Amino acid sequence: MFRAAFSAAGLVLLGLAFAVLGLPAGPAFVEVALLGGGFLAGSLVWSLWKLLGPGRGG
Repeated sequence: MFRAAFSAAGLVLLGLAFAVLGLPAGPAFVEVALLGGGFLAGSLVWSLWKLLGPGRGG
């Protein structure tokens, strides 16, 4: 639950940073948006899968 909550919070904060500052350009877009956002999203999906997935009553 801890990992899922912090992954969701990280995605919200990343989205807020993009809304306030705009999307980065060039290689920074790949590093921040794709790698950072991808890690947070993947961690959230994995955590929710483990919490709610098959064998857990979900």
